[in-house]
Formats: sequence, C-alpha cells, structure tokens
Amino acid sequence: MMNSINNTEMGKMDKHKLPDETSRKPRRWLRWTIEILVIVAIVFGVRAWQQRGMLDGVAPDFERGSLNGSVVRLADYQGKPLLLHFWASWCPMCEMEQGSITAIANDHPVVTVAFQSGTSEEVQRYMERKGITEWVTVVDEDGKLAEQYGIHGVPTSYVLDGEGNIRFREVGLTSGWGLRLRLWLAEVW
Repeated sequence: MMNSINNTEMGKMDKHKLPDETSRKPRRWLRWTIEILVIVAIVFGVRAWQQRGMLDGVAPDFERGSLNGSVVRLADYQGKPLLLHFWASWCPMCEMEQGSITAIANDHPVVTVAFQSGTSEEVQRYMERKGITEWVTVVDEDGKLAEQYGIHGVPTSYVLDGEGNIRFREVGLTSGWGLRLRLWLAEVW
C-alpha cells in the first residue's frame, strides 16, 4: 500500500515538475531566434569594424605600372564593372582566393594590387610559382595605394561600377560566386 501511494504521489510530482512537449517548443524556438539574432549582430559588427575607414563613393584614380609592363589607370576601365583586389604574397587567406580571382579575371576586368609583398621581381616570381598569369597586377611595395583606399587587412576587394563608383567592398575571405554576384549587381543597377 505504501508503494502505491508513493507511486501516485511521484506521478503527480512528475507532472508538475516537467513541462510537457507543447510548452517546451515555443521556448526552444524563442531561444533559437535569439541565438540567431546574436550571431547575425556579431557578424555585422565584425564586418563594420573590418570596413572602418574604407572608402565609399568614387574610387580615387591612380596611375601605376603593372607587372606586365602596361600602365594601369582606373579611368581606362570605365564602362564595365571592375574588381579591384588587394592581396599579399604572405597572406594565407589570399592564397585561398587565388583560384576564384583567376576565374573572375577570365570573365571580368580585374586589377589586383600586391600589398607589401616585396619588389616587382619578387612578386613576379611568386606569381609564376603559383601559376598566376591572368591577373593585371600593380605592386604596392610601400603600401601607399592601400593606405589611399583605407585598407587595414588583406584580402580586400572593391567592386566598382562602370562609372568608377565603389558599389561593394569586402574584407577577408570572399567566395568567387559572391564576387561575381556583386559584379553583376554593379552592372545592372
């Protein structure tokens, strides 16, 4: 008899202690929503911090010699969207993007800037070792061009529209399809 009373009382206690499934689901969704919002806020906060001081508006024109011997002027690229990509030979993230940048350079105008990666000869040897032949590359040995564009880290990419306006800017590893989408948007808008 004692056993049946204890089991009955235990059953009542269990019902009061443990919430049923229907009351847990709304709390779970609320928790997930809050967690997702916190993650999104962190991502946007980091992006804002990374992009501090970066240029917006009209991209400053420059005139620099490229590794292939031609003179690069942004004004010469007017009419089509352009990817202006800052990278460095010492940057592992930049190496991860090399295939995407090469593929984009086959379809769109791309100017790359080798940021503090050594002399023109050193950058040329690096690019030959990596099999990079499609890029129009300007060597920014002293970092002045990167400074002019507000670059704090590499890789950094600017997407310019056909009129030379900065439409998008990205710091850090970026996907090839993401850059292609931004180039397409810069063309249609």
